[in-house]
Amino acid sequence: MSTKDMFSKERVNFNLKASTKNEVLDELIDMMVADGKVIDKDKFKQAVLKREEEFSTGIGMGIAIPHGKSDAVKEASIVFGRSDKGIDYQSMDDKPAHLFFLIGVPQESSDLHLRALSEISRKLMHSDIREQLFNAQSFEEFIKVFE
Repeated sequence: MSTKDMFSKERVNFNLKASTKNEVLDELIDMMVADGKVIDKDKFKQAVLKREEEFSTGIGMGIAIPHGKSDAVKEASIVFGRSDKGIDYQSMDDKPAHLFFLIGVPQESSDLHLRALSEISRKLMHSDIREQLFNAQSFEEFIKVFE
């Protein structure tokens, strides 16, 4: 499965309401639950928070890529969310995060989430890509970045 195929129109939000790290995780996970990709919100959130305990997935440059591996995930998928105001995500550069990519994969997945994480990270190193994501108003504009 390619990273591009892990996205869906149903799991993209260009106007996150959250104002805290915990709220943004809830908002992103809720999209996975609503789309039938996660069957147990609390169990998946615990997997994501356990990963966050190791070190924040706020990688800097306004980007956070939380991720979790759990048997509460039915199918590997990614949620994208954007916060125009920014959220304190304890990022490595101490700046607010605006672009969020939540990656969820089933427990038995091999390295699928690592490949997705790597591809997203490589793309987001480029300021023009980040700019496209900041300005995207539709799923079609968003997904072009990954084509």
